[in-house]
Amino acid sequence: MTTTTQQATQETVAASARNLTKTYGQGDAQVHALRGIDLDLPRGRFTAIMGPSGSGKSTLMHCLAGLDGPSDGTVTVAGTALGSLEDDALTIFRREHIGFVFQSFNLLPMLTAGENIVLPLELGGRRIDDAARERARMLADILGVADRLGHRPAELSGGQQQRVAIARALITEPDLLFADEPTGNLDSTTSAEVLDHLRRSARELGQTVVMVTHERDAAAYTDYVVTMQDGRIV
Repeated sequence: MTTTTQQATQETVAASARNLTKTYGQGDAQVHALRGIDLDLPRGRFTAIMGPSGSGKSTLMHCLAGLDGPSDGTVTVAGTALGSLEDDALTIFRREHIGFVFQSFNLLPMLTAGENIVLPLELGGRRIDDAARERARMLADILGVADRLGHRPAELSGGQQQRVAIARALITEPDLLFADEPTGNLDSTTSAEVLDHLRRSARELGQTVVMVTHERDAAAYTDYVVTMQDGRIV
């Protein structure tokens, strides 16, 4: 584990932020959530963004993922400046280039695990052919849920649901995978399993993974740690 992302500039960069600023409100009620952030995220590595509540880590993730726009500065993902995209184009870009894993899993209860995994492809208008099914099986095997593909979420443990959610996020081969407190609803043993699978996604699949967390034990699984406080990288 490295406590700085300076080495990212020596590797292929998956995403970057320059002078990223985010301000909410006006006058006395103004809140500076981000204060001139400069950051490079190395491709194919597992990076943690951590800090206490109110440090700006979630705001940074939202800006890097194109879920929120900065007040100033730029975000570039896969060579594309997100600020240059109109709303519809940005929505399509997120769908094709960015994956998300949330602590609440967000699986559709009426679909099987296998159907949940390929859902992003269907939403993107892509045909579920043999290649897509094979990739889904491959991801399920790596994540240890290959024998649960025919089960619905209610029939899976919390850890199994989270691993299905990771496979769903990886099915489109995104340039960036964001994991927002992915172990928040899991016990310590299951959390360790999920974190190990995220690490394997980076090391075995070459996936760029960015995890927002406040837990040092979780950050210990990553290659790089970005620590935030009061809207700045410290």
